[in-house]
Amino acid sequence: MSSEDKNTDGQEFMENGDSNTRLNKYACASALAASIVSAMFGYVTGVMSGALIFIQEDLKISDLQIQLLVGMSHLCALPGSLIAGRTADYLGRRYTIIIASIAFLSGSIIMGCGQPYPILMVGNCIVGVGVSFAMVVAPLYSAEISPPSSRGFFTSLPTLSVNTGFLLGYMSNYFFGKLSLRLGWRIMVAVPAAPSLCLILLMLKLVESPRWLVTQGRVGEARKVLLLVSNAKEEAEQRLKEIKDVVGVDGSCTLDTVEVPKKTSSGTGALKELFCEASPLVRRILIAAVGLHLFLRIGGSAVILLYSPRVFARTGITDKSTLMLATVGIGVSKVAFAFISIFLSDKFGRKILLLISAVGLSMTMLGLGICLTIVEHSKEKLFWAPYLTVILTYIFVASMSIGIAPVTWVYSSEIFPLRYRAQGLSVCVIVNRISTVVVVTSFISIYKAITMGGIFFMFSCINVVALLFYSSLPETKGRSLEDMETVFQRNYK
Repeated sequence: MSSEDKNTDGQEFMENGDSNTRLNKYACASALAASIVSAMFGYVTGVMSGALIFIQEDLKISDLQIQLLVGMSHLCALPGSLIAGRTADYLGRRYTIIIASIAFLSGSIIMGCGQPYPILMVGNCIVGVGVSFAMVVAPLYSAEISPPSSRGFFTSLPTLSVNTGFLLGYMSNYFFGKLSLRLGWRIMVAVPAAPSLCLILLMLKLVESPRWLVTQGRVGEARKVLLLVSNAKEEAEQRLKEIKDVVGVDGSCTLDTVEVPKKTSSGTGALKELFCEASPLVRRILIAAVGLHLFLRIGGSAVILLYSPRVFARTGITDKSTLMLATVGIGVSKVAFAFISIFLSDKFGRKILLLISAVGLSMTMLGLGICLTIVEHSKEKLFWAPYLTVILTYIFVASMSIGIAPVTWVYSSEIFPLRYRAQGLSVCVIVNRISTVVVVTSFISIYKAITMGGIFFMFSCINVVALLFYSSLPETKGRSLEDMETVFQRNYK
């Protein structure tokens, strides 16, 4: 029997077994716990959008210093992303989540000290390392724990948690912004220390990824985990057999511990192989994953999430409390539509959500460009402009949260072959962070050069190009992780 036939049989078993349609509670609890680290990533990103206003006023720093501060966490995430993938292969997914939590814990405490400016930069850099680890390992762990029938749901949980973190960050801006200038923003940035400590203790009690355990030769432990995260013994055995086939372990072997080549167990050389020795098919997978992350960030999402108070102020909203309240609406929109999205990915598929989302982003960015251009050329205050800008921003966030934001992470965490998965996702995060750094550190300078309306027209065009890219991707709904190469092979025949 060919490997393609085996994959097809395994897929049919996963999809047709009645017991496998149920949501496994243990797998759900594990994915939810791991997603706490994503919530902290969302919080630190969201809270900075408002905290920057208070930091700039308190420390008397320039716009350039603000751009550098914003870019620092993303810049420090670059080496962190490479380390995160290798760490996930060497120490395991669970301990990588613990390392991310330690970075959030220490970085948040340092940022809470917050003065002088260099200390704030150091703390923000450490938080950036935590962000890079969280971005790699949370979707990776969720994808490897979950069964194919509900992988979209489980792997969307980190994105839902990111959005929840954004909302909590915006709410923190609003409520702590009412405290004294010196105290308020320091509490805002120090909040993640508490959940970080809780997550460290929680992850010590949870299971490891069964796929990582098999790469270490710990087949017996992997079987025990799969029995916990599957709805039937037959399902667990089928999943274990597919994983063993991919790793190169004899499927008929019943030993609990087996020998696995060192380069398989440690991930040694995986990154070099991915770029220099991978097959054309794997390169297509890499291009698909990297392209998703690139378009997610250069399409304007980072600008909306970080600089929305500045955009709103441009239309005439100047009261700080009102600005913070408007950003809370962004957080509500993100959470509401991300929550809806987790039920759609496995029902309608990844591709249709990407296409719908891209259309929404293109249209809202075009609307913002027109609105802000009119504002910039008007000599009078336009009473309708603030309302329209806020509404379009909320629609933009809704379009992003229901499709591109969650699907990018679901898709990129499931399509890589097991040997390349952790470090391939690291490459995606590096692209994600580089593009974010470029966008957020240049936004102020660019809009001053071509007007704020002009930069939103540019983002609209980028999202149109993204729409064309998404239309070329194959659908992965319901397919096992071990079957992804077959999916891409069929798509490009």
